[in-house]
Amino acid sequence: MDAGVHFGHLKRKWNPAMAPYIFMEKNGIHIIDLSKTEIKLNEAANAMKQIAKSGRKILFVATKKQAKDIVAEKVKAINMPYVTERWPGGMLTNFPTIRKAVKKMSAIDKMAADGTFETLSKRERLQIERQRAKLEKNLGSIADLTRLPAAMFVVDVHKEYIAVREANRLNIPVFAMVDTNSDPRDIDFPIPANDDASKSISLIIGFVAEAVAEGLNERKMEKEKEASEIKAKAEKKADKSDKKAEKVEAKAEKKEEKEEKNQPAEGRAHEGKKAEKVNVEELEEEAVAELEKKGEKEVAKEVEAEIEAEVEEETEAEVAEETEAEADEEMEAEVEEEPKVKAKAASKSE
Repeated sequence: MDAGVHFGHLKRKWNPAMAPYIFMEKNGIHIIDLSKTEIKLNEAANAMKQIAKSGRKILFVATKKQAKDIVAEKVKAINMPYVTERWPGGMLTNFPTIRKAVKKMSAIDKMAADGTFETLSKRERLQIERQRAKLEKNLGSIADLTRLPAAMFVVDVHKEYIAVREANRLNIPVFAMVDTNSDPRDIDFPIPANDDASKSISLIIGFVAEAVAEGLNERKMEKEKEASEIKAKAEKKADKSDKKAEKVEAKAEKKEEKEEKNQPAEGRAHEGKKAEKVNVEELEEEAVAELEKKGEKEVAKEVEAEIEAEVEEETEAEVAEETEAEADEEMEAEVEEEPKVKAKAASKSE
């Protein structure tokens, strides 16, 4: 009541579709039913809280003079996009073009940061700066809006009919303050209230912004809870792995104890086996020495046999040479005797 939320427009300016939300008429002015305003405001706040809790964006639209500063101040605190200057036609239906303009603004900022401005003339620099200021004024509040919003909140439906029409075309839910001169049939969550008084606007926007902030805080708490749960699960897994490692170590220690208990008998057997191995090795060494001795004797015999064979071969060769010499002498003697024999034969024949 103090904020003037219940005051509507003149009777002659009313929209018949607002009849369910009008309480009475007084002095030619319609009075809004605040009980229905409270119900609708709670419904809208709960719905917007769930949207914010899901991590999606809500676009606030208010281009009226008495609503500009209020919306900019309260909505900026909850980090939501808003439009308080002229509504750019096709902002929702032609969203890619709007994104290009926002990217152009960021490109100008990059030029200023990397020193490209210094290479430009003074006139070009001034033109770019003016362009940047104009983009900042119209689109600076939606620079973080990288995709279409999940919902839209409008302060004056009658004034922002283009924005409402675009949202309806794209099936974006619309939350709005609806006065007695507006049509609530195109609004998904109408809030019957005075949309001309700054106190009324501040009260409704403040209530809705608090609901959105609660949704964001719940989302943050849920994320922290999930992170803590993940951390707890990781710690549990680490504890389980540590317990398994301890069990494995205990089993290994038990096995070692059993082996130590069984070690005396096994150790004796092992020592007997070692002694047997030593004896066998000694016997093997003796056998090898004997074999080596036998091998040396056999080698000596082989050498002697080879020497005897060489001597026999030499003697045979000498004998053969002597027989050849004797045969040659006999042949020479026969040759010398042949003429004498012939002479005797000739004398006998005479």
